[in-house]
Amino acid sequence: MQDTTYTDPRESEMASRAYLQQLKATFEQLPNEIPLYLFTAKGDEDVFTHANREVIRAFRELSSKITLREYNLDHELATEWNVTHSPTLLIAPERYSIQWLGAPMGEEARTFLEILILVGLGKSQLSEQSLKMIKRIDSARQIKIFVSPTCPYCPQQAINAVKTAIEMPETVSLEIIDIQSEPELANQYSAQSVPQAFANDILIGQGAQPEEVFILSLEKLEAQTIFIPESDAELIETDLLIVGGGPAGLTAGIYSVRSGLRTAIVERDALGGQVATTPIVENYPGFTSVGGKSLVDIMVSHALQYVQIFQGEAVVDIQTGPPFMVKTNRRQFQTKTILLATGASHRHLNIPGESRLAGRGVSYCSTCDGPLFKGKKVVMVGGGNSAVTEALHLFHMGINVTLTHRRDKLRAQEFLAKQLVDNNIPVLWDTEVKEIRGEERVEEILLLNNKSDETMEFKTDGVFIAIGYTPALELAQKIGLGINADGYIKQDGKHRTTVPGVYSAGDVEGGYKQIVTASGQGAEAAMTIFEDLINPYWLDGQAKVASISDDL
Repeated sequence: MQDTTYTDPRESEMASRAYLQQLKATFEQLPNEIPLYLFTAKGDEDVFTHANREVIRAFRELSSKITLREYNLDHELATEWNVTHSPTLLIAPERYSIQWLGAPMGEEARTFLEILILVGLGKSQLSEQSLKMIKRIDSARQIKIFVSPTCPYCPQQAINAVKTAIEMPETVSLEIIDIQSEPELANQYSAQSVPQAFANDILIGQGAQPEEVFILSLEKLEAQTIFIPESDAELIETDLLIVGGGPAGLTAGIYSVRSGLRTAIVERDALGGQVATTPIVENYPGFTSVGGKSLVDIMVSHALQYVQIFQGEAVVDIQTGPPFMVKTNRRQFQTKTILLATGASHRHLNIPGESRLAGRGVSYCSTCDGPLFKGKKVVMVGGGNSAVTEALHLFHMGINVTLTHRRDKLRAQEFLAKQLVDNNIPVLWDTEVKEIRGEERVEEILLLNNKSDETMEFKTDGVFIAIGYTPALELAQKIGLGINADGYIKQDGKHRTTVPGVYSAGDVEGGYKQIVTASGQGAEAAMTIFEDLINPYWLDGQAKVASISDDL
């Protein structure tokens, strides 16, 4: 099977034109007008005001249903609609209470597009489960969602809130707050990592949540971690269900469908996994240098040509088979095989202050949270490729960054280590962070020199942690898969786990934590699954083999 990686520029241009035509057709079919109101301070011509005008102009070229009126903050409408910040964009304020403090730039352009479509439809498009829960909310909810243009997880959480504001316009008001445009407001709420969701000034969510989990958190006015469906959801039958939408899962989806397998991918968070928050990728074949999110977009676009992807769906239960019954927060899957490509999550230091100040100066994503620290002082903890890459990324944002590493030599590639020297980024060698201190946000850290045993206090505005990853094993443990001595899923070299019909690929298996490695493992696993469904190693008797083969 041949890989095709070259794209003719003319084909890309044609695809862009086709996409614009599709958008125009979509807007023309919307039943409602989409009035926009932009409020600015007199003489305020900052980058956010300019960006609002540019973005809105681009969308207005797609449809006459989108209109814009601009007023100063001293206008009577600003008082009527309680607008106090410049710039603030209001979307259909006669019908909904949706304010955008800042501008829909970068990743948030996707949020803005979806808002326009939802407002034009006049429908929230909430899932059946969410609609059941939201009807239980009987008092006002003032929602604040803190976002950043560089955060790939923010659109999902912002749209969760927008849907509630559209579904319950008399009860729910919403402010989408750009932390770069409103750093003082972000500091007031200690929202130093994004996305963060507040309702009635109570923190109800850090990070992107599945829609149903967000609605449940909004109802309870308390952060929830899991939603269990109240009734049986739609049933989908597949040959292969892939859990995880990172490089391994996306590649496996492409290869399995091309092999003739009915396949679906479920991903509870943002597609792309860790790659989506990697500032720059410089070692992926075919790209000298590419933004992690750009690479993810290319992968997702390719995968969508083959496989159905269910984003924002968390697996809540698995009944072993085959066939397996897999329940997510929205539906059920009956599948012959499962591929766990659940990846890994950021490893924590597990020191005092880390969890308490998470999102308040403690961060695991420079791409998401770095912009808020421009002109400030931060510490990057770690010595591998990720830590050095993110330290360089912060430095180029205009942040005073110091790297701390517990050893006397970096584990990062020489090419990256040299860039630290070239940019005069200081490194504290043989140094461990033992405590993170601060009342409302990070103020200082306690450092230990592990050679001299001396401790010192180090003033800092933020702590970015990049010390590796912990494999996401919750589902593996639920199924009862074997775990190897290194703490990863045990597999036979062909991605077969200890439970027949269940396979693994990517970072959850351990080994090299590289994008290209995960993609290769996804392709290998898909081909193994195809071969095993033709000749199932877990069944005895040719009659049974023939019956499954006939189904393919």
